[in-house]
Amino acid sequence: MSIPDVTELTLEEKASLTSGASFWHTKSVDRVGVPAIMVTDGPHGLRKQREGGDHLGIGDSVPATCFPPAVGLGSSWDIDLVHRVGEALGTETSIENVGVLLGPGINIKRSPLCGRNFEYLSEDPIVSGLLGAAIVRGIQSKGVGTSLKHFAANNQENDRMRSSSDVDPRPLREIYLRGFQRVVEDAQPWTVMCSYNRINGVYASEDPWLLTRVLRDEWGFEGLVVSDWGAVNERVPGLAAGMDLEMPSSNGVTDAQIVAAVRDGSLAESAVDVAAGRVLDLVRKATEGAGAVAGPLDVDAHHALAREAAGRSIVLLKNDGDLLPLAKDAKIAVIGEFAEKPRYQGAGSSMINPTRLDSALEEIRALTPGEVAYAQGFSNALEVADEQTSALRDEAVAAASVSDVVVLFLGLPARLESEGYDREDIDLPAAQLHLVDAVLAANPNTVVVLSNGGVVALPFADRVPAILEAWLLGQAGGAATADVLFGDVNPSAKLTETIPMRLEDTPAFLDFPGEFSHTRYGEGLFVGYRWYDARRLEVAFPFGHGLSYTTFSYTDAAAQVDANGDVEVTVAVTNTGDRAGREVVQVYTSLNGSSVQRAPRELKAFASVALEPGETQVVTLTVRRKDLAYWDIRPGRWVVEGGEYTIDVAASSRDIRSSVTVAVEGDVVSLPLSRTSSMGEVLSHPIAGPVVQAAIAQMMGGLDESAASIMPEGVDMSKMMESFPIGRIGMMGALAGDGAGTGPEMIDDLLAMANAAQRD
Repeated sequence: MSIPDVTELTLEEKASLTSGASFWHTKSVDRVGVPAIMVTDGPHGLRKQREGGDHLGIGDSVPATCFPPAVGLGSSWDIDLVHRVGEALGTETSIENVGVLLGPGINIKRSPLCGRNFEYLSEDPIVSGLLGAAIVRGIQSKGVGTSLKHFAANNQENDRMRSSSDVDPRPLREIYLRGFQRVVEDAQPWTVMCSYNRINGVYASEDPWLLTRVLRDEWGFEGLVVSDWGAVNERVPGLAAGMDLEMPSSNGVTDAQIVAAVRDGSLAESAVDVAAGRVLDLVRKATEGAGAVAGPLDVDAHHALAREAAGRSIVLLKNDGDLLPLAKDAKIAVIGEFAEKPRYQGAGSSMINPTRLDSALEEIRALTPGEVAYAQGFSNALEVADEQTSALRDEAVAAASVSDVVVLFLGLPARLESEGYDREDIDLPAAQLHLVDAVLAANPNTVVVLSNGGVVALPFADRVPAILEAWLLGQAGGAATADVLFGDVNPSAKLTETIPMRLEDTPAFLDFPGEFSHTRYGEGLFVGYRWYDARRLEVAFPFGHGLSYTTFSYTDAAAQVDANGDVEVTVAVTNTGDRAGREVVQVYTSLNGSSVQRAPRELKAFASVALEPGETQVVTLTVRRKDLAYWDIRPGRWVVEGGEYTIDVAASSRDIRSSVTVAVEGDVVSLPLSRTSSMGEVLSHPIAGPVVQAAIAQMMGGLDESAASIMPEGVDMSKMMESFPIGRIGMMGALAGDGAGTGPEMIDDLLAMANAAQRD
């Protein structure tokens, strides 16, 4: 089908294309043969609903494979696996004739209280960017589009429709936008979804700096910007800012506003042409990709992939005494309602109607010939009588006391984590914590398996010998959990967010969720592990942590700068155990003596490496030069600071296995000098520096003893003068009794000469 050019459309037709026809469809223009296309929710499965559905439930959704949500899949740190899941998502989207799958979500996990953290990948922008790009490439390889969301600084659900994320330029660029930039530059998603919130007072849906200057002019985004559903504040300014497609339908109201604005001259018709042209480009790509994948869906193959991905998403936090893997002939007590009724995804717009659903209890029983007892242990019902809670706990204790080992399933009820509102704390329900105490007293050989979309406090971590952080694992999570428990799958996942000791320790504790529709990002750059490391805080489990049933050793790392200015890091990793396993090798960088504020170390590269017992592989990781850059607020651009960088090769952010230094040449930052420039800045200038040095020497030599006596003995005048504005140097001449040659004319001439030389 040939899609017409925007020049063939009337103003009214062009305006009509910039808003939806319904909840899930774009508008058609029948006169010139422009079809409607369908978009629908993801991001960890296809949520295609019938028209008139409830939009937040799953009853009207077609069955689709529910893969592990981002909180789990991100913990794999495996770009290839994530890409394969993306391909499967693209396949299912294509089979159902949907043009765009609305995902992935890559917002930074600023606070563990965000109710939607289960949809996001990490507290770190490098992890979010690399894995987000892999998902996009995988989905779009099947001829359907993606929608990178939620752009931007959308890090809470509370007051999300109007709250302003008030964030300084460096953290905004280095933490909250960096992942989006990586996905756009590396994978070119067909669409980017702008978020509900305001950023520094301006709605994302009408922010020309965000949607045009940064996204398009700086990053080179080629696609379409679509609003989150209901995120449009004022449509005409939004369209002028670069917000192309409003969703869902406005029933023609905002289309008429656009036409009226063009007619009265307040909006250029060229702006409408640009937005409508981008919609036509999207329709063209969707129609060209339609039918790229023929059905029917191979349900079994996709369930098998979901099981593999889920197994690779489970983090082994602790395994004292090698309690895991379990012997298959052991007498096992399975305790906890989540074992029988799995919590496998979060609530809200990403809820998937799965093609099937595994329970951990059934899968454990399927993998062992031994005896497996089950006790509910607790109830996830909203209201539970004390008598029922006590009876369930007593039943669990009885089962635990006569078993070789206990597998205790704990987690957060679905009502505590959802799109639309945030969590109030990071605690497990009190009934579950009491159950842990009772079960441990009855049987210390207890394995805790967690089901949660965001981190939870683990006050029992020092008493439970083995803990699996199983997150929300999608429809095959029950089988994957059994695979890991019995060692059929060797756990290899690692944390992409820090598990703190207490909520009070978290970076945004004092500034979340804000007040009066403003949220101050007071922690600045120090998000996640950056905060805990800078403050030297104890954590329950650090960023990047995850154990295996085997062990790995690292040789001394080597690093060198290549011809592109990137840093190539090599290290040999050996599987020193007796099981095949997979290690996630992480590279962090730091720069001692930096002129700007930095975290003690920052993740810059990673690789997932599969090794047979005794096998050694030399792993090469590339730290891109652009990822070493910080956002310099003076020229308003990325700058690589020169110096000796420390490269830490690590198994987690707090498990450094090898360190090496490498010299990196810095970028030249040429800033014009003015009267407000400090003496230190002027003295470092190649033209102005020597002249000013001579003038200072003359003035300092003229200071009499009475003036010098103002300063205590031993005071370093040169350090004191470093921050002294050059425009006030005349007062030093006055103090010396010699005003000649130190007036404003001389200073202005000197600055002009220096700035002219700098331009040349």
